[in-house]
Amino acid sequence: MSDRIFGTLTIVVALAYIASASQIKLPFLVDPLGPRWFPYIIGAVAVLAGLAMVLRPDDEPEWPALMAFGNIGLACLVLIAYALTLRPLGFLMPTALAAGLLSYQIEQRKLQAILTGVGLSGGLFIIFKFALGLGLYGVPKGWLN
Repeated sequence: MSDRIFGTLTIVVALAYIASASQIKLPFLVDPLGPRWFPYIIGAVAVLAGLAMVLRPDDEPEWPALMAFGNIGLACLVLIAYALTLRPLGFLMPTALAAGLLSYQIEQRKLQAILTGVGLSGGLFIIFKFALGLGLYGVPKGWLN
């Protein structure tokens, strides 16, 4: 059932994509194929893939437990918070916290998660700042004055 639902959704999105591609304005001087053909081809392939999923679905998958989806949601929230705090707090603290929390989520060992977060944060900072020459700040900019 899940393949058929996903296949139908793929067909609907592909048809909407083809419809939006038909709205592409043609320039005065255009090559024989024009700018619409590439999106048409991509949309047609997506429609065929969706039809294949609807007509010949695989066996029903074994979905993970509801707790796994909660863990994925928590990891997404950690990464969003990481992205939002990276600029104001510098690289080291947010990276250490995010890596530590994600490490703890994988295996619930506090000391190992802390060491992973601190080690990954410091190691990546050294690589990014000195080996790759990126303009990272390790700590908030105000702390350096």
